[in-house]
Amino acid sequence: MIKLYNTITGRKETLKPVTDGKVGIYACGPTVYDYFHIGNARVFIFFDVLRRYLNYRGYNVTFVQNYTDIDDKMIKRAREMGISVKEVADIFIKAYEEDTAALGILPADHHPRATEHIPQIIGLIQRLIDNNLAYDVEGDVFFDVAAFPDYGILSQQNLEELVSGARVEIDHRKRHPMDFALWKKEKEGEPSWESPWGRGRPGWHIECSAMSMYYLGETLDIHGGGQDLIFPHHENEIAQSQGATGKPFARHWVHVGYLNLEHEKMSKSLGNVLTIRELRKIADPLALRFFILSAHYRNPINFSREYLEQAAKGMERLNTVIYNLKDRLGRVDTGSPDDRENALLDLLQSCREKLIAVMDDDLNTAEALAVLFELAKATNTYLNRPEGQKKNVLEPILNFYNDMDTIFGFMKNESSAILEKELEELIARREEYRRQKEWASADAIRDRLKEQGIILEDTPQGVRWKVIADEKKGTK
Repeated sequence: MIKLYNTITGRKETLKPVTDGKVGIYACGPTVYDYFHIGNARVFIFFDVLRRYLNYRGYNVTFVQNYTDIDDKMIKRAREMGISVKEVADIFIKAYEEDTAALGILPADHHPRATEHIPQIIGLIQRLIDNNLAYDVEGDVFFDVAAFPDYGILSQQNLEELVSGARVEIDHRKRHPMDFALWKKEKEGEPSWESPWGRGRPGWHIECSAMSMYYLGETLDIHGGGQDLIFPHHENEIAQSQGATGKPFARHWVHVGYLNLEHEKMSKSLGNVLTIRELRKIADPLALRFFILSAHYRNPINFSREYLEQAAKGMERLNTVIYNLKDRLGRVDTGSPDDRENALLDLLQSCREKLIAVMDDDLNTAEALAVLFELAKATNTYLNRPEGQKKNVLEPILNFYNDMDTIFGFMKNESSAILEKELEELIARREEYRRQKEWASADAIRDRLKEQGIILEDTPQGVRWKVIADEKKGTK
C-alpha cells in the first residue's frame, strides 16, 4: 500500500488511482529557453524515481512531462539569439534530453510541446467562457478567480491573503487583481495563432491543464513539480481545470522541496545558479542523482562540492559491491549454504521488505539507501571470508541490487569505458611485467587504465577491475 503526501490535504494518503493497476503522472517540465539547473534536476530526478518505483510495484504508469515552448522568456531569448522561438526550443530541448540522460532520467512516455496543442488549449478556454469563469477583453482572455469558490485550495489561502502576499501586475481591465491570462492578444513580432478572440498565444497556466487532460483524462492520479509551483501555477491549474470539467483535477498533488546552493537559494540575479551542463564538466552527474536521493524529497537540502564528493564516495561503495559480486560469481560453484550464509540470505529478504516499506511510505529514498548500505556491509564481510563463497548466495544478492537499479538508476555501466577484450589483454600484460619484476612497465599499464576510468585491484583471488566514471576529472 503506497502512501504519498498530498499537498492539497496536508497529509499522507494511500494512492488510489482512477483505474486500478494504472497510474497517470503529469509533472511540470522545463521552459526551454536555457539549460536547467540542479534545483530543477531534483524535481526531475524525484519524478523519475517515483515512476520507476511504481513500475517496480506492478503499476502500469503513463508519465507525461511537458515542454513550455512559448512564453515571455522564450520570446525574449529568441530576440537575444536572433533566431525563432521554435529554434530556441529545439536547441534547449536537445540539451535537456542530453543532460537528463546523463542524470539517469528516463524519457517520459509523452513530452508534449505547448505549441503543438493549440486546439486543445483554445477548446479549454472556450469551455471556461461558456461556464462564465472567463471573459474576453479586447482579445485578451482572463480567468475570473472570484467566480471560482475554491480558489486558494492548494495554497490554503483566501483571495484577500493571496492579493496581499503577491506582486500583482496592475491591469484595470481585470475584474479582480488575481485574474490571470488564459489567452494573450497578438503583439508585433511575437508568434501567434488564430482563435475565436483574435490572433494571440496561450497563457502559461492553461497549457499544462490542456495537455495533461489530453493525455491522462480529466482527473489525474498524480500531478506535481517543485514547491515553487504551488502558487500561482498549480493553484491556477486547479481553478481552470475544475472550472471547465466540474471534476477533481488531481487525486494527489506532490511537490518537491527546495535545493539551496552553498546555503543560498539559487537565483540568476545573484549569479549563483549551477546548471547540469556546467556540473557535467566537473563531476559525475550520477553523483548528483545519488546526493539528491540521499534526502527525503519534501525536505530542503543544501548542495555543496563537499556534499557532492561525499555522495560520489557513497555511490562508489555500492557500485564496488556490485562489481565484486559480478567478479566473484564467475569463480564460484553452487553448494548448500552454511548457517552464516543462511543468515545472510535472511538479511537479504529482510532488506528487501524494509526497502519496500520505506519506499511505500512517501517514497523515503534516504531510508532506502540506508538499507542498501546495510546489506552492502554484510555482503562485503561475506566476500572477504576465507572459507569462500557460493553462487546460490551471491546470485540473489546481485539480483536484488540489479532490481534496485531499476528504481534508483545510479549504478554504472562497467562495459562503456573500454572493450573488455582489450582490457583483459592489458591486465595479462601487466601481470607478465609483474612476474618479471618490471614494475615501471606494470605501473604504466595501471596508470593508462586509470586515465580511461578503470581501476585495478590486486586481491588474493586475482586482479579485479571496475569502472569509475570521470575518474580523471574527479569531483573537485
